[in-house]
Amino acid sequence: MDENLREKLMGVSVATLATALFKRGLRNQVIQGVGPLQRKGRNMVGPAFTLRYIPAREDRNQLTEFRKPDHPQRVAVETCPAGHVLVMDSRKNPRAASAGDILVTRLMVRGVAGVVTDGGFRDAAVIGELDIPAYHTRPSSPTNLTLHEALDLNVPIGCGDVAVFPEDIVVGDDDSAIVIPREIAGEVADEAAEMTIYEDFVVEQVKAGVPIIGLYPCTRDEHAERFKTWRAERGR
Repeated sequence: MDENLREKLMGVSVATLATALFKRGLRNQVIQGVGPLQRKGRNMVGPAFTLRYIPAREDRNQLTEFRKPDHPQRVAVETCPAGHVLVMDSRKNPRAASAGDILVTRLMVRGVAGVVTDGGFRDAAVIGELDIPAYHTRPSSPTNLTLHEALDLNVPIGCGDVAVFPEDIVVGDDDSAIVIPREIAGEVADEAAEMTIYEDFVVEQVKAGVPIIGLYPCTRDEHAERFKTWRAERGR
């Protein structure tokens, strides 16, 4: 992933990205029902590497499956590229875990940028303390084999009602996570970075008592001029 793009996306919120995507007609990019296990105070940014679960069938999903070196869940953990985000389609079903702390620790050690599931994680309290951003629906103690069969790697999936294609750009902040189509990630990042600068100005103005009408969005020349001066003074 281009480091300039990554740096820009590290400095913008999911809310701002959602607005930039909305302007382009994309209204369904925020992964629904999913949030961070623990706030990290920094963004998660990386291309998507996907894992798809299907409903488990009892004759195919016993604990012996984990002994197989080609088990897709284990292979995903060992092959998700450094700097990518592992995104799991768990069919919005958190009644059995998508993964646990050992696998997420392995992802962290391998340099993976983050992990997202629309299901749940077991050992969630431990995962929350790890130095890797992780997003899920809620804690879930049962092993994934209880309800999920890991099947496909790096294919288009659905996660929290959002279509996720391999190499789409995934951004998470302390609120939620969003998927940016890779083809427009650069232009979206540029616009979001500019929006963030203006929003910082607006927050400062509002705290100083300035009314919101005409300021946000900017529809008055006086605010545009004040912003121009503010930006120059701060080197932004």
